[in-house]
Amino acid sequence: MKRFTPSLLALAVSSFVLQAETEPAATWDVNAPQGQFETVNIKVSQGSWMNINVSPDGKTIAFDLLGDIYTMPISGGDATLLTADIGWQMQPVFSPDGKYIAYTSDEGGGDNIWLMNADGSSPRAITNETFRLLNSPAWSPDGEFIVARKHFTASRSLGAGEIWQYHKTGGSGIMLTGRPNDQKDLGEPAFSPDGKYIYFSQDDTPGKTFHYSKDSESGIYKIKRFERATGEWDVVLEGAGGAIRPTPSPDGKYLAYIRRVDFQSTLFLYDLTSGEHIKLYDGLDRDMQETWAIHGVYPTLSWTPDNASLLFWAGGDIKQLNVADKAVKTIAFNVQTSKQIQTAVRVKQDIDKEQVETKMLRFVKVSPDGEQAVFTALGHLYITDVNDPKPKRLTKQSTDFSFIRNFPVTASNWFMSVGMTISKAR
Repeated sequence: MKRFTPSLLALAVSSFVLQAETEPAATWDVNAPQGQFETVNIKVSQGSWMNINVSPDGKTIAFDLLGDIYTMPISGGDATLLTADIGWQMQPVFSPDGKYIAYTSDEGGGDNIWLMNADGSSPRAITNETFRLLNSPAWSPDGEFIVARKHFTASRSLGAGEIWQYHKTGGSGIMLTGRPNDQKDLGEPAFSPDGKYIYFSQDDTPGKTFHYSKDSESGIYKIKRFERATGEWDVVLEGAGGAIRPTPSPDGKYLAYIRRVDFQSTLFLYDLTSGEHIKLYDGLDRDMQETWAIHGVYPTLSWTPDNASLLFWAGGDIKQLNVADKAVKTIAFNVQTSKQIQTAVRVKQDIDKEQVETKMLRFVKVSPDGEQAVFTALGHLYITDVNDPKPKRLTKQSTDFSFIRNFPVTASNWFMSVGMTISKAR
């Protein structure tokens, strides 16, 4: 075995430092990862969890599928691929003038807001968050600003959201809504047509900690409204079944949203003047109210510019619903492309062995004379000499698990050991 003396170790470290200073560091690229890849051809006419957006002139649909963004005529047909790389692109939104598409991309190493021309050319990042990542872009009506959900994490949480506003040319942005804690989600921002408000949904269940046992019939999410001029916000929709995915109509008269009815995610229309709730469609897929819905509790919906129809994803299809008579039709699409799929790393394991090497010994208890130790491993009790470890089964039964009980577990009698070999029970 080679051994380093202090002088040799110092020489090795100084050589490494000199090499690091003289050689430029390799730049990591999301679209050029290491590993083995194979090309998979894709030809589909359905998709999962697709975000939908209609262009301002009502002629084009943008949607995401398998980490890429597509456009096609609103009548349906063959989809045109706008992004084609390993980076994950999603949540496309047309600018008010129809010239650009804002979207979420991890191409820079983590989720940020990107912008490209409506034909897919000139993609560029407008935010540069490296830790508090961004998603769910929405345009201001004047086309100058983009709001997005910024994701915050703490030592014990998968994160909570805040709404931040950025200029379309970039910058550090400004915070609009502060998170009340680090464990309750907030997102799905949407501008009112007059630009006065920003609607969003928020997990507003009691307490400061996240719970998996939430009851949607009691209400989990609420839809709130932030007033840009004053910084004040109020609750717009709440109650049984919750309220998510606020989507104002272009004329500002209605708010499309989703809530649960007997645990079924259902599309509703809310009259902002009269307060009337109109049930539109009960064939949606299951929303994500009980979970951390970092990228939205349900995929984005979109109105046609004439306020007559809503487009949304459900059952693998793109649906168009006529608000007047609630008639629903499927907009057929065809996606034909190829993707680079990385070969998974697999290590062959031989599990049919007479002896196995355990990675953890539980509840180790040393005898008073320090000569022997008893412990639990693989559900059985073992005893061994401390100085010459050769573990043996302490009991013979094999129908139940065995544990050591009735003693305090402390740092002195709980430890991990790599390389302890024990015989399999037969």
